[in-house]
Amino acid sequence: MILVLLGTQNNSFHRLLEEIDKQIQKKKIEEEIIVQAGHTQYQSKNMKILDFISNEEIEKLISKADIIITHGGVGSILQSLQKEKKVIAVPRLHKYQEHVNDHQREIVEVFHKKGYIIGIQEVNQLEQAIEQIKEFKPKKYQQNNYKMLKMIEDFIEKC
Repeated sequence: MILVLLGTQNNSFHRLLEEIDKQIQKKKIEEEIIVQAGHTQYQSKNMKILDFISNEEIEKLISKADIIITHGGVGSILQSLQKEKKVIAVPRLHKYQEHVNDHQREIVEVFHKKGYIIGIQEVNQLEQAIEQIKEFKPKKYQQNNYKMLKMIEDFIEKC
């Protein structure tokens, strides 16, 4: 099962779901897809779409999932890594009115460069990421609150 996490941001991220639908139609994705969509309104016969679900239910779904496809939110990425899941992360982008700025782009890039996830910057890179995830061996995430706080502080100082 593939779990898609779009978080609770009040802007739509339908671009990602449209691309997932394309990959299903092309038979690049054949697994069951469950989506935590939040405010993203999207209809698909190919995916089970849930608006808002409890943290407890998200934890259960993450545990069951083989792959997580997520927006570039730190919480969604960390939750998935703590359960040692393979993660593809795609940032919400300001130019599409999906977020107030492009901080998710940098978050995805940092986690990707450290070898924890496969990070892509545009949804049209999803097909390639799906191919890569099959053989991807993520670096084991070690929770280090000091390092994470330092990374967030450095990021905030740049903004």
